[in-house]
Amino acid sequence: RHKRAILTSEEQEDFEAIRGDDITVKSYKVESRITSRFAHTTVRSSVVNSGSKAQSIGFNVQIPKRAFISNFTMNVNGITFVGSVKEKTVARNLYAQARARGKAAGIVRANSQDMETFKTEVHVPPGSNIEFELHYQEMMHRKLGFYEHSLYLQPGRLVPQFQVDVYIFEPKGISMVQTPNSLGEQFAGMIKVTSSKQKAHVVFKPNLQQQRKCDNCTGSAIDGVFIVQYDVTRDSNAGELQVSDGHFVQFFAPSNLSPLPKNIVFVIDVSGSMWGVKMKQTVEAMQAILDDLTIDDHFSIIDFNHNVRCWSEELVAGSSIQIADAKKYIQNIKPNGGTNINEALMRAVQMLLKASNQGLIDPRSVSMIILVSDGDPTVGEIKLSTIQKNVKRVMREEFSLFSLGIGFDVDYDFLERIAMENRGDGSEDLRQPLMLQSSYGPFTSQVSSPLLRRITIQFPEDSVSDVTQNHFDKYFSGSELVVAGKVLPSESNTLTSFTTASAARLDITLETEGDYAELDTELAKQQHSFTGFARQMWAYITIKQLISEK
Repeated sequence: RHKRAILTSEEQEDFEAIRGDDITVKSYKVESRITSRFAHTTVRSSVVNSGSKAQSIGFNVQIPKRAFISNFTMNVNGITFVGSVKEKTVARNLYAQARARGKAAGIVRANSQDMETFKTEVHVPPGSNIEFELHYQEMMHRKLGFYEHSLYLQPGRLVPQFQVDVYIFEPKGISMVQTPNSLGEQFAGMIKVTSSKQKAHVVFKPNLQQQRKCDNCTGSAIDGVFIVQYDVTRDSNAGELQVSDGHFVQFFAPSNLSPLPKNIVFVIDVSGSMWGVKMKQTVEAMQAILDDLTIDDHFSIIDFNHNVRCWSEELVAGSSIQIADAKKYIQNIKPNGGTNINEALMRAVQMLLKASNQGLIDPRSVSMIILVSDGDPTVGEIKLSTIQKNVKRVMREEFSLFSLGIGFDVDYDFLERIAMENRGDGSEDLRQPLMLQSSYGPFTSQVSSPLLRRITIQFPEDSVSDVTQNHFDKYFSGSELVVAGKVLPSESNTLTSFTTASAARLDITLETEGDYAELDTELAKQQHSFTGFARQMWAYITIKQLISEK
């Protein structure tokens, strides 16, 4: 934990987009083009070394960890240098060599749980003009009923030409687009949104005076996350099948279904490291989750330090009396002692197995374990990889594990891995960083309403190949399942998909189709759409899946 704290504190040095002593930043522009939930973002900046001697100028960009960098170029005094992608150790060696020779070099390093910092430096003579350009891509994930696109704006100084443009094109239509006031009161009303049926354009272009912290300040007030939220029009529960550029993407986000009943065992860390703010957050998060339970749900609570205790040895119905009693139990916990995560999770699985073997679990229900912890075992089995193996060995196919990380010094990687290995869908939902704000809203809303289980999206034989994951354990309200692949040459000009799933009262089968050529014709007419979106989306999902399998 000490090591991790040192690492994070080193990384929390003041972030500056453009570093240098005597420099003039002429422009800083960010443009995102989102086509069918796939975003292509370009960050450009133009800088002059206005000092009297040669110096190193740095260009730093914070990008979401989910994003892939697709291109980086630098233009120094009219000569363009294009970046290349290398295997990690090779890249580090080349970077060290270039730095040693005083040459231009850039490298990406990860920092906090959902961000990465791209850093580059170039050594230039006085009077030099430098233009930096970074491109990255990411897929929009739907949560709580909308997609959210975040851009990190920290110019660190006043910039004469500062502009952010977000262009959205959704073939089925945009149902809503909004920009929460995340940059602070000063910029309220400066963000302009124009939208039509399929397109939206969001622009933020404060002039020098508007960027200032105060009327005669020299510092910039722009420091934070610029957020655009939107959702698309859905005509049917069967989903949307898009075919473009020899690839297909199927989006599936049904609504108006009754939630499935849930069986939840909460496993709460009450060791000494949870003392204070962490425990307060745990109580608040637990109260929010318990409030969402209904009489059809069953639950119990296990709390652990070096010992493991059960509030109830068996699952009980989510009646108002039981929920009130559970809340009281959690409020009275006084954290102390060590952390025996392994034994607590074993006990939780045994509780679900027992209920299942006794026939107390509704066959259409969803069974899950929710681990609330900072993820640092100190007692019993403390080797993380062994804990993962042990849990995976005893977990049944139909059980899932979600983990909710609490505090600043959380071992997110461990909590994420253990959830991903046990069908806890969606990586960042599982590890809501509960710093000091109530950000567990998304987590509780997501977990509280599973609508379908055992979802399979299939296509006729010989119509597609290289299909990404197409069997899903659960679908939660407000999220979205996405399958992509290559389209094989065919006589037909439409592709059909068949989706099967189990809902609360019945099994469902849905069918939808997509035209081979229609979308490409449409995209060709759009000025700001991203034409290769289906191919890129397929590659993006495929690589993400290969990384998580690894």
